[in-house]
Amino acid sequence: MPESPHLSLRTTQPTHFGQGWISGVLSVLLGILGLGAVFCFHFPSVLTMPELRELYPVPWIRALLHIVLAGAFLLGAISVCLRYNKALGLTGMGLTLAAWLLGGSGVSVDGELRTGPFLGLDWLLLNVIGYSVVFVPLERLFPLRSQQSVFRRQWRVDLIYFAVSALIVQGTTLLTMKPAMIFFDWARNASVTQFAGSLPFAIQFILILVVSDFTQYWVHRLFHVIPALWRFHAIHHSADVMDWLAGSRLHLVDAVVTRAISYVPIYVLGFSESAMFTYVAWVVIQATFIHANVRWEFPWLRPLLATPAFHHWHHSAAPEAVDKNFAVHLPALDWIFGSYYLPERWPDSYGIAGGPKVPEGFLGQLAHPFTGMRGNLKG
Repeated sequence: MPESPHLSLRTTQPTHFGQGWISGVLSVLLGILGLGAVFCFHFPSVLTMPELRELYPVPWIRALLHIVLAGAFLLGAISVCLRYNKALGLTGMGLTLAAWLLGGSGVSVDGELRTGPFLGLDWLLLNVIGYSVVFVPLERLFPLRSQQSVFRRQWRVDLIYFAVSALIVQGTTLLTMKPAMIFFDWARNASVTQFAGSLPFAIQFILILVVSDFTQYWVHRLFHVIPALWRFHAIHHSADVMDWLAGSRLHLVDAVVTRAISYVPIYVLGFSESAMFTYVAWVVIQATFIHANVRWEFPWLRPLLATPAFHHWHHSAAPEAVDKNFAVHLPALDWIFGSYYLPERWPDSYGIAGGPKVPEGFLGQLAHPFTGMRGNLKG
């Protein structure tokens, strides 16, 4: 007698194409995106970034929202039809129905728009859409490891890191910039800041890149060699696969300290806002790209700019690669300071080779540095 369908979120069923798992996962993700967008319309002052509100083409967003919700419902229905375990499909359809009941693509903007504390839910949704549209196809079309699934092991944990960093963007921005403004304002010189801000845009961008990466290089290196700091940075190195989402796995203390210290010399020198914003955009994109599961080696760029191959070796579990390739942008820093390592091959494995294991769950990783971890683990 055949078993009746069940609704467990855990299943031993196949997850390859044609089994309803991919359509179910996509249904849930699209359902979350759609419901999140509806909430942004209902609570714009609390859930959206003030800097972005005036830039949104609302009619286009409504049209896209309609497509997302319709797609989520259709994919959920497909998953329900194909899969013995109906949980994913029904969850996706349920999220879609909830979004429609709350107004769907025709939802009105509630309340007056005001500035104040907020969660960057709109920023999160934009990031999920943007990165997924760019990096998922790249990793499918040009994979370094073709057998690696988009929904690989621990993708949920890394997605939580991705989501949290976007949601608390206001808090991390304040924690990153305020210390420099409060403690190093005395070091600013009007003549220097005026000169730096008047330089051609391209020169400013290059100088910011050099100055910030020099600072990040040494902060990053200290996070490896000082045991108390390594406890936080070990979270980032606990990822045993590389893809665009793996770069998001970064403990909040690690991220804030590194960015706050790296911002100090940039603030003191006083570069223009346009150059600073361009640099921030560059950092976000490149930091994601160098973790990606792509096979491009860029041999002509090796001496000039950090590539996926360069950074993959930084994450390698091989003993000869430990404490190598600290630069985020400029490999020349590693060459100068004796930490450059880039053989003519890719790493065989990633992660922390030995010592106590980092917990696999998000909350466990968040608490891990404070739970008395001993030793200077490397990976």
